[in-house]
Amino acid sequence: MSTITTQDGTTIFYKDWGAGQPIVFSHGWPLAGDAWDHQMMFFGTRGFRVIAHDRRGHGRSEQTWHGNNMDQYADDLSDLLEQLDLDDVILIGHSTGGGEVARYIGRHGTARVAKAVLLAAVPPIMVKSDHNPEGTPIEVFHNIRAGTLKDRATFFKELSMPFYGFNREGASIAEGLRDTFELMGVQAGIKAAYDCIREFSETDFTEDLKKIDVPTLVAHGEDDQIVPIEAAAYKTIKLVPNGTLRTYPGGSHGMAQVTPDDFNQDVLDFIRG
Repeated sequence: MSTITTQDGTTIFYKDWGAGQPIVFSHGWPLAGDAWDHQMMFFGTRGFRVIAHDRRGHGRSEQTWHGNNMDQYADDLSDLLEQLDLDDVILIGHSTGGGEVARYIGRHGTARVAKAVLLAAVPPIMVKSDHNPEGTPIEVFHNIRAGTLKDRATFFKELSMPFYGFNREGASIAEGLRDTFELMGVQAGIKAAYDCIREFSETDFTEDLKKIDVPTLVAHGEDDQIVPIEAAAYKTIKLVPNGTLRTYPGGSHGMAQVTPDDFNQDVLDFIRG
């Protein structure tokens, strides 16, 4: 297996395929780098070097008790780019991974980055407050924590329905994809999965977004039931200095896995544009 060792001694697994301009993918919760397989194949066969890591505590990376926070996730991503000596990078982050990309730029800048893509990303901040009335009530995240602790295999299987929009009338349910979601979820360490809930829901990325000084594609499904577009993409595009907004009617939170063709092509056009 391909791994790096971070500055705090944690082993991070990554996949590194192809050759050309590097695209680095950051996955959502509670998944792993394998969630990007559609995109890895699409871009890898079109002349790009494609790299996807498993966030610490998730997938095949080391299960950690400490360091399961957004600053450390960003620093781990920095270690990956530094140790692989990557330049002119396209950073693509989904959901929690979009927060990881934003925080990486906020902490480490864009010296190695050419462009960024935020897909169904959690920034600016998910949780509802007086300053963020469009956000999701904190009780929802308390329920996610409870489900993760009590019986996460069942909880993740049930979560896959709204995640992929399979609960909508007329949806074609891909049971294999639901199984994969559950399996990737339970592959994560329970402590890391639990800690990450606070990180994706309560972290404020407002100042990070303002520091993204490279062209940025903000992509979001209009029927995202996990990270509603009103509190996310519609606010993010007002904060990113050089952003382009692309929304997808009927698109779910997991549309890059359910209906990848339009998103893949839009990203390709954005990279080449």
